[in-house]
Amino acid sequence: MSVTAHPLPADKPVATLTVLGILALSLFLQYAFNLRQAVLFLLGVGLGMTLLHASFGFSGGWRQFIRNRHSAGLRAHIWLFGLTSLLFFPILGQVLPGVHSAPALGPVGISVLVGAFLFGIGMQLGGGCGSGTLYTVGGGHVRMLITLAFFIVGATLGSAHLHWWLALPNLGNVSLIAKWGWWQALLLQLGVLAILYLIVRSSERRRYGNLIPLTASVSRISFTERLLFGPWPLLWGVIGLAGLNLLTLLIAGHPWTITFAFGLWGAKFWEALGGAAGSWPYWSSGYPAQALNSSVLADATSLMDFGIILGAILAAALAGSFAPESKFKRNDVLTAVLGGLLLGYGARLAFGCNIGALLAGISSGSLHGWLWLVAGFAGAWVGVRLRVLFKLDPPFGVKS
Repeated sequence: MSVTAHPLPADKPVATLTVLGILALSLFLQYAFNLRQAVLFLLGVGLGMTLLHASFGFSGGWRQFIRNRHSAGLRAHIWLFGLTSLLFFPILGQVLPGVHSAPALGPVGISVLVGAFLFGIGMQLGGGCGSGTLYTVGGGHVRMLITLAFFIVGATLGSAHLHWWLALPNLGNVSLIAKWGWWQALLLQLGVLAILYLIVRSSERRRYGNLIPLTASVSRISFTERLLFGPWPLLWGVIGLAGLNLLTLLIAGHPWTITFAFGLWGAKFWEALGGAAGSWPYWSSGYPAQALNSSVLADATSLMDFGIILGAILAAALAGSFAPESKFKRNDVLTAVLGGLLLGYGARLAFGCNIGALLAGISSGSLHGWLWLVAGFAGAWVGVRLRVLFKLDPPFGVKS
C-alpha cells in the first residue's frame, strides 16, 4: 500500500513564481524569435526537473564507485549511454528520410585527452559535472554558484587557448557510424557497454554480495506524487534524459550540450569589458562567431542551460527542498574556484563536458567520447584523492 502524503510540503511561492517565469520567457522567446527557441528552452526545463528529481549526476556516482565500489551511478550512466545510442544511431545513420541531425564529433587527440583528465579532477573538487553544476545551482546550493562562475572563466580561457592545443597531434574526427555503418557500430558499442556494465556490477557484488537497484527510491509515495514531487529512481532519470535528449537531437539538430554556452557568456562579458574575444581563432569564424555577435537567447545551448536552472528550481520547490545555504567553509570556496577553473578549461579542450562530449560523443558513435570516458575517469580517480587532501572527504577506509 502506497503512502500518499509527501514527506516535505512544496514551497508554493517559489514554485508559482518559477512557473510564471518559465511561461513568460517561453512566450517571449516565441514572440521575439520562434517556436523552436521556446521549445528548446522548455526541453531544458524538463532536463533540469529530471536531473534534480533523480539526483542524476556523474561526479557523485564516479566518486562512490572509486571510494566504496557502489556502482548504482555508473550502472545508470551505462544504461543512459546504451539507451541513447539505440535512439541516436538510426537517426544519425540517416535511416529516417528527411531527418537530418548532426553527430557530436570531436578530434581524437591530446586536446581531448588532457581536457577530459582536467575535467575529471575538476568535477570532484568543484562538486559537480556540467549538468550537475547547473541543476545544483537551481536546487539552491550557493557554493555551486562559485563553481559555475569559475567554470565560465575556465571555459573562456580554454576558448582563447584551444588553437594551441589543436596544433598538437590528433587523429581528427573518427565516427564509428561512418566507418562501419550504423547497425554494425551499434552492436559493437552495445557489446562494449555490456562488458563495462558486468565489470562494475560484479565489482559491487564481490564487495557487498548484492546490488543497490536502479529502481530504488527513498520514500513510499504514489506514482503520481513521485512523478511531480520526486524523488525519482535512477532508472526514471535514465529514461527521462534519453527521451529529452532525443527530442533535442530532432529539434536542435544536434545532441544536448552544455558548456559551449559557458565560454560564450565569458567571451561576451570579456568584450563588454573592452576585450577582443572576437579576434581569438575560436570566436572568429563559424557558429562561435555567429553566436558571439548575436543575442544569448539565439543560442540553443544557452537557452537550454537557463531552462535547466529554472527546471531544477521548480523541481526543488515542488519537493520542498529549495533552501539556499548561507554558510560554507573557506576550503569550500578554494576548491569551488579551483574545480570550476579545471571544469571550464578541460571542457573546452575536450570539446564538451560529461554531456556534450561523453554522453553526446558516445551516443553519436564518436571515438572521442570513449577517449573522454577513459581520461575523465582517470582524472576523477585523482580528484577523489585530492578531495581527501583538501579535507572535503574523510580518508579512504573511513565511511564517507
